[in-house]
Amino acid sequence: MISVAIQDKAGKEVGKYEFDSTELASGVNRQLLHDVVVMYEANKRIGSSKTKSRGMVAGSTKKLFRQKGTGRARAGAIRTPVRRGGGHAFAKTPKDWSYRLPKKAVKLATRMAILSKFEDEQVTLIDELTMQAPKTREVAGVLSALGLSKISCLLTIDGHDPVVWKSARNIAGVQVSPAGDLNAYDILHQRQMVLTKSALDRLLGRSEG
Repeated sequence: MISVAIQDKAGKEVGKYEFDSTELASGVNRQLLHDVVVMYEANKRIGSSKTKSRGMVAGSTKKLFRQKGTGRARAGAIRTPVRRGGGHAFAKTPKDWSYRLPKKAVKLATRMAILSKFEDEQVTLIDELTMQAPKTREVAGVLSALGLSKISCLLTIDGHDPVVWKSARNIAGVQVSPAGDLNAYDILHQRQMVLTKSALDRLLGRSEG
């Protein structure tokens, strides 16, 4: 059984939230987490390096001069790699490094990553996070009250909220994500996970929506 304190925006404890760890996952498989994180990192990789081969550079393919009788070394086209302005002998081409693991494995890894955060006591649970207008100072004040102003955080809310996102996007080390968009890479990349109570309800299947 996992028990975590519920805090308000001022950092005061206003209750407790208890749930069985099996509601998230049966355990934490570190190899699966490693494989999924490597997949996300590979998908972020940009294989955009490219050079021109002799078939891509400008210039005629005609032989520069006849093979014999000129007294010079024999020469082919001007686009040959041995000439200035010619193409590369082994030209680089863009490479796609992305791949996908099975959907069930990726989904399970996400829940295992959340469970690992609870086991490592790297989760801060707040009762709610709502704002009328985008104000960076307000989100920064909440994080300061929770003692997280100098720690990288993944701020997880129930659903898409452009006001909260605009308020937190300029704070260094803070990332905002709806509960439905979480992935293992983002969860493990940030040191602390800040969850709203409604977001945790949605992750555990207790939400009515």
